[in-house]
Amino acid sequence: MVSVHEKRELKIFALNSNHELAAEMAELLGCSLGKCSVKQFSDGEIQINIEETVRGCDVYVVQSTSQPVNTHLMELLIMLDALKRASAKEINVVIPYFGYARQDRQARAREPITAKLVANLLERAGATRVVTIDLHSPQIQGFFDIPVDQLFGAPILTHYIEDKNLDDIVVVAPHKNGVIRTRKMANHLHAPIAIVDKRDPEPDCEETIEVIGVVAGKTAVIIDDLVNTADTLTTAANALMNEGAKEVYACVTHAVLTRCSVDRIEASPIKELVVTNTIQMPKEKVIEKITTLSAAPLLVEAIKRIHDEKPVSSLFEYSFR
Repeated sequence: MVSVHEKRELKIFALNSNHELAAEMAELLGCSLGKCSVKQFSDGEIQINIEETVRGCDVYVVQSTSQPVNTHLMELLIMLDALKRASAKEINVVIPYFGYARQDRQARAREPITAKLVANLLERAGATRVVTIDLHSPQIQGFFDIPVDQLFGAPILTHYIEDKNLDDIVVVAPHKNGVIRTRKMANHLHAPIAIVDKRDPEPDCEETIEVIGVVAGKTAVIIDDLVNTADTLTTAANALMNEGAKEVYACVTHAVLTRCSVDRIEASPIKELVVTNTIQMPKEKVIEKITTLSAAPLLVEAIKRIHDEKPVSSLFEYSFR
C-alpha cells in the first residue's frame, strides 16, 4: 500500500512564451522538461499534445501571458484542459508575467475587468494554484479562489544594485503609485527616496513634472514593476538629470518593451536598465544598456517549497538570495 505521505512525482512543462526560463528551472530542479508539442492548424487554432503520462503527478506549467498575449493565454488554457483530462493530481500554473493585470477595475462605465476574467478562465480550465511575480495590482490575488503565490522581483534587482557598490544612491519612484516598492528597496540599501511627480496637463498648459526629494549629485536608481513603452521611465530619467543627478540606473521586473521603447531607452540618459527574464527578450531588443537577470532560482525555490509543503513566505524577504 502506498503511504498517504509519499511525495507525488513533480513534472515541469514549458509552452512557447518562456522556454529558456523553463529549461533553466528544470535544470535547477534536476529534471527534464516534460514532453509536449504545441502546434497550430492552418487557420491558427492551437493544438497541444502531452507526450508522456501525468496521471497522479504534481505538474508545473511555465507560461507568461506576454506578447503575443492572446496566443500565449490560449496555449495555457488548452494545456490546462489537457492536463485535467489526463488526470494530473495538481496543476500549478507558473505565470512569471501575468498579462491583463492592468485592467483590474472599472475606471469608467461599461468597462470589463479583464484581470478577473483571466482568473476565472484559469480556474475553470483546471489550475489548482498560481505562482507569479510582481502582479501589476496586488488585489488580483483576491480574484482567484485558488492559492496564489505572488513572488517579488525587487530583491533580485536590489541585490544586483547592491553588488555594484554605487556611490551616494537615491532610490526613485517614477510615479506616485510606486512609493511602497521604492521605500523597500531604499531601506535595504540604506538610501533616501525621491518621487517623480508627473501631473496631467490642464487646458492650454504644458505637462508638469516635479522631482520630490534631493537627487543633485547622487546616483539615481529608478525602480518599477514593468516597462512598456518606456515613456514613464525615460521621462523620469530626464527629469532626474535636469535636477542634477550624477547618473541614472533603472530596475524593472517585467520587460514588456513594446513599440519604440528600446529606441527610447537607447537615446535616454539611463546608464543601465536592469530587468528579469519573466518575459523572454527577443534578439532584436537586446542592447548593451539592458542587463537581464534570471528569475529561475526564485521560482525554483518556490516550487520546491510548494512541493515539499513548506512555507513560501520567506521568499518575500530581501534576505533571500
